[in-house]
Amino acid sequence: MGAVVGTLTMQTKQRRPSRDKADDDLEMTMVCHRPEGLDQLEAQTNFSKRELQVLYRGFKNECPSGVVNEETFKQIYSQFFPHGDASTYAHYLFNAFDAAHSGSIKFEDFVTALSILLRGTVTEKLQWTFNLYDINRDGYINKEEMTDIVRAIYDMMGKYTYPVLKTDAPKQHVDAFFQKMDKNRDGVVTLDEFILSCQEDENIMRSLQLFENVI
Repeated sequence: MGAVVGTLTMQTKQRRPSRDKADDDLEMTMVCHRPEGLDQLEAQTNFSKRELQVLYRGFKNECPSGVVNEETFKQIYSQFFPHGDASTYAHYLFNAFDAAHSGSIKFEDFVTALSILLRGTVTEKLQWTFNLYDINRDGYINKEEMTDIVRAIYDMMGKYTYPVLKTDAPKQHVDAFFQKMDKNRDGVVTLDEFILSCQEDENIMRSLQLFENVI
């Protein structure tokens, strides 16, 4: 989960390239002329209007069209993992952000998810993470889905992070996950099982608090 939040928040803090004053004025005008939109997002998220303006400027800088397709999302996300292949994990992450299954991420999608990951309740954060792992969106995490996620994470981190990784390491990771999470041993992990197991794990609970004051 740290990989999700860390890289996304780093994007909003990158120094932007120099721009013409006219461009800045135009963008500020666009922000200032969307008070209803900002008011609505302020009510729906845990960000202040000023924070939303900063996030909006960063988002528009990376995505001038105002929407992000999957290919662009992969390119942006891969910048933070130069020694690995982040494309598969970025695909799963994109689908989690694209809650409407529209094939693109709007600013509203981005900031709603970021609000949950940074400042949501423990339950909200865990629900979002569960949805990320639930690839086929059937309400359960099965071993095949978890194996795909784990392999994607290993590929993303690259050989420099795991130089002597055994070929069966993903399977071992998944087996340990299900040993902890699958309370009734039915071969799948439900949302309730996932939340309960995470709440019982001090390391997971600490990791949920790492990025609360990032922005």
